[in-house]
Amino acid sequence: MNKTDSKLEERQERAKKMIAYLKRAYPKPKSELTYATPMQFLVAVMMSAQCTDKVVNRVTDTLFKKYKTPSDFAKAQQSELEKEISSVTFFRNKAKAIIAAAKIIEQNFDGIVPHTAEDLVTLPGVAYKTAHVVLGELYETYEGIPTDTHVKRFARRFDLTQETDLKKISKVLEALVPKKDWKYVNNGLVLYGRYVCPARPHDCVQHPLTKIWSPAANNWPKT
Repeated sequence: MNKTDSKLEERQERAKKMIAYLKRAYPKPKSELTYATPMQFLVAVMMSAQCTDKVVNRVTDTLFKKYKTPSDFAKAQQSELEKEISSVTFFRNKAKAIIAAAKIIEQNFDGIVPHTAEDLVTLPGVAYKTAHVVLGELYETYEGIPTDTHVKRFARRFDLTQETDLKKISKVLEALVPKKDWKYVNNGLVLYGRYVCPARPHDCVQHPLTKIWSPAANNWPKT
């Protein structure tokens, strides 16, 4: 066995142990973003890019009383929506994308949030990560592994990959993890990162995942 094959086997075995823990700790994948309709969830995920769920939920607590359907968002005035979501990062770009996406859903998808990644990524403001988060949450379809900042930092900290591009990391993880377990990766690592092992360097020797691979305790790549 050459060095490359050996490294791959090590990563596969490490990923297997990590997923086994995540399946036990977080057995039912569920987003912490609050919503009542499919369109509201899509909008919440779009707003959550480079922004915390806590901030998004604070904004949508009021916003979603006014906007519920694709039609509601399609009819929104951009300047007004910008003010209503001004607490989130890049709110101007996000407001523009939300309205444009809502119009396309109304015109091209009969007012229904698309059921496939291929259709979802045709919407402004929706890329690989957002599409697969939406598919998993709304339709329990797991055709890919979404990579956000939590997934990125753990994938790199545990030397599952040294890639920095989010979609490339997704593809590496999809090759390492059996498809039946894809649904546990994003949700599990997001919750683990929020409540067990935050991004700032700290002593995490006793954390469950670090016990699986101890070098992670001293590995803090920039994300």
